Amino acid sequence: VAPVLEDMGIDLLWVEYKGGVLGIYAENPKTGKLTLAECTQISREISPILEVEDPIEGRYRLEVSSAGIDRPLFIPEDYKRYLDLEAKIELDELIEGQKKFRGFIRGATEETITLDTDHGTLDLPFASIYKAKLVMNENLIKETKKRFEIANQNKQQIENKE
Repeated sequence: VAPVLEDMGIDLLWVEYKGGVLGIYAENPKTGKLTLAECTQISREISPILEVEDPIEGRYRLEVSSAGIDRPLFIPEDYKRYLDLEAKIELDELIEGQKKFRGFIRGATEETITLDTDHGTLDLPFASIYKAKLVMNENLIKETKKRFEIANQNKQQIENKE
């Protein structure tokens, strides 16, 4: 699946198989979202490959979707992209007596994610992150809207040049 999406200029975020449904979650890096047309195109491109490769025994349903506005965070670049926005992070080990943290992303490297919490600024070990996602709030909605507007302006400029 990944090479097909890469050829389309789409980022594969994660793949999930649960309850007879194969979920492909992706986004267009230029817009930070996935349109219905892009989902349809992805489905049409990967369906024949999945039929030939047959990675799942038995019947299943393919669903292609955007990660959503309060998307999960997987790699350090995700955290860098959403600097200063709020996230929930769950670790697989205790740090300062807890595993769950909520705060604003202030920095990210391959080793640590810096989170500004109500209890101060913490450097969380990236390797220990079990689960992380953005927090749905007014700031995230405003930032997402701003990014979509910029992406649409860029798209219009490219189309005008062609």
